[in-house]
Amino acid sequence: MAACTPEKTLRKQEADKSRSFMFLSLLCFSLADVRDGLGPFLGVFLQSQGWTPEKIGYAMTAGDAAGLIFVGFAGAIADKTEKKRLLLLLSTAGIVAASALPFINNGELFVFTSKIMQGIFAAAVAPALTAVTLGLAGQKGMPARLGKNEAWNHFGNCSSALISMIAGYYYGMAGVLAVTFFMGAVASLSLAFIDPADIDNKEARGLSAGNKKETPSFKSLFSNKALLSVAFTLFFFHLGNAAMLPLLGQSAAARFDVNPALYTAATIFIAQTTMIGTSLISVKIVSDKGYGILFTAALAVLPVRGITAYLYDSPWSIIPVQIMDGVCAGFIGVATPGLAARLLKGTGHVNAGLGFILAVQGLGAALSNGYGGLFAGRFGYGQAFFMLALAPLVGLALFLAAAKLSPHLSDAVSPFGSHDPERRQS
Repeated sequence: MAACTPEKTLRKQEADKSRSFMFLSLLCFSLADVRDGLGPFLGVFLQSQGWTPEKIGYAMTAGDAAGLIFVGFAGAIADKTEKKRLLLLLSTAGIVAASALPFINNGELFVFTSKIMQGIFAAAVAPALTAVTLGLAGQKGMPARLGKNEAWNHFGNCSSALISMIAGYYYGMAGVLAVTFFMGAVASLSLAFIDPADIDNKEARGLSAGNKKETPSFKSLFSNKALLSVAFTLFFFHLGNAAMLPLLGQSAAARFDVNPALYTAATIFIAQTTMIGTSLISVKIVSDKGYGILFTAALAVLPVRGITAYLYDSPWSIIPVQIMDGVCAGFIGVATPGLAARLLKGTGHVNAGLGFILAVQGLGAALSNGYGGLFAGRFGYGQAFFMLALAPLVGLALFLAAAKLSPHLSDAVSPFGSHDPERRQS
């Protein structure tokens, strides 16, 4: 038998890596349903069990708060460990198990415990998934791969929403839970087929194989003005965004004669269908215009989404409102991990930095549910949508000012090849 030449060996390695990328896509597809547990379906289920909008909001806030406390730690784990697939597997199993608790008992103890557990396990998903992606694709391949990841993620959400719509119609919320269990099994199978040898663990944390420079300390993340600016921009984005979808479903169930499970699934389906195209388009936008335009567009569209939900008093409002959700979430989903990787290239703390950003934006999301639920319970759903629409305007002003004042952020949000983002770390 002839010995393998270096060229044949290289082709075999590329083929093996192609298989890992294929199962990474399937992982993103299946994790889309798992990561958020029951998502907005939980709010509708609890509403049917006599829970008020305020109490539902507080339960959501408890889960988000648990996640934001843990997410920075999860990012540091993703940087340090070489068992990134195991980290994702444990997170997947934990989320699925936590999602079942409210069906065992919908009392406050079980529901709050479920949301807290889910928040903790879900916190590890984004940093670990970003680490695997960066380890497989490298810095140069990261933007294109993120676009594919997000497209598969939204295709997964769209597909699971359609399946959940059918399952919810025939079997109620138990059918929706069954879909989550199935997607968890698919995610676990996908992880088994991603070859750990294809993951460059140095590249996965923002270091090249030949990196010889002394890396900054973990504490330096908290003095990185560009990183802080991005984190607080996303705080205001998610303060306005997180509560809109669950409140839209609850609002329609309370005011209109709609099937709660069917309507909630439709809101997800419309948004996720839009996000598939938006995610793929964003790759071209990043190459030509940089990450800055994605942030600006998402922050500008979100207030329009909130005002539309406020003024359009009809169950059909889900069409324009959720199309705009698809634009906002599609852009932010690609830009956030990509910008974190670019800002922190060479530091060795990419995923810890991403964890910090996710913690700050998670605080905004956690406050959004309580904030939106409070206004919905006391002043009505319309006023809640109006108040949610104000937050991203603050984020837009902050981001534009920071991009102008911080050279490092200005370089990082610019098109690839126009600047060297490593030359400044201020």
